[in-house]
Amino acid sequence: MVKMAEQTTLESLLEMGFERNRAEKAVAKTGNQGIEQAMDWLMEHENDPDIDEPYVPPVGNVLGGAADGQSTAEQPTLADTAEEGDGSNNNSEESENKSMSEEERLEQVKRLEELMRVKQAERREREREEELEREKQRRKQGQELQQIRQKLQDDDMKKLADQRRREKMEDKLARQRVKEKIARDREERAQKFGGGGTPSAAASSQPAQPSPSSPTSHGPPPTKKEYDESRIQVRLLDGSTITTAFKAQEPLAAVRVYVQMNSNTPEGQDISLLSPYPRHEYTELDMEKPLKELGLVPSAVLVVTKK
Repeated sequence: MVKMAEQTTLESLLEMGFERNRAEKAVAKTGNQGIEQAMDWLMEHENDPDIDEPYVPPVGNVLGGAADGQSTAEQPTLADTAEEGDGSNNNSEESENKSMSEEERLEQVKRLEELMRVKQAERREREREEELEREKQRRKQGQELQQIRQKLQDDDMKKLADQRRREKMEDKLARQRVKEKIARDREERAQKFGGGGTPSAAASSQPAQPSPSSPTSHGPPPTKKEYDESRIQVRLLDGSTITTAFKAQEPLAAVRVYVQMNSNTPEGQDISLLSPYPRHEYTELDMEKPLKELGLVPSAVLVVTKK
């Protein structure tokens, strides 16, 4: 009877369109617990890489083998029972039962095919829901990653803004120091030239020296005058000019700061200075040198250019 059940399940699976190798595996793997269990196993394992490999049952567990011995052992008992009745009646009943079993089997195949379609639809729906859930997780992870990137970018922007504010404050303090130095220098020049009287009065108080009456008179060679001030004229970017005086020992950077503070140069605009005749553009190293050392005493003309 077990062998008959196995063959019935196997034949039903074959009639439903399953390959023999897969059908035999399903019957063996489910322990011949029924057609529904075999169908479930087939649908769950249809994508296994070894699903189509030939099925080799374990030794002593050949499909239907164990049932053969049991069936053979039971046959005498069934035969003895059958001999108690009429032979012709038994043959008629067996034919009728066989016909009914065939119809039932066909009905069962139809029912199982419908059940298989339902299970396949349920499986597709389950897979679709799992795919939607995976997509939600991917989107969630993408959003979290985007938030982390945005936070890092915001932190970098904040650090950059803080650095620019510090640099701007340091530049402002440096300008203030230079401005204060220029103011002190101007005050010192005002005190120096304002407290000792005018040069013309001093000259008038001295007795007139006789001019040389003849080319034969010789005197000491004239000494080279030392200038402690330089009058600088600066031509700006818009073509206008500004003029002011600086001490001969002041660095050229004081001239550049004065131009930045007293012109319409945009704040933060880097400028450089050059002499037009002969043309010479001053470097950052030159900015630390005194005007006298650069040959800009007692007067000079400079031109502002953009860096």
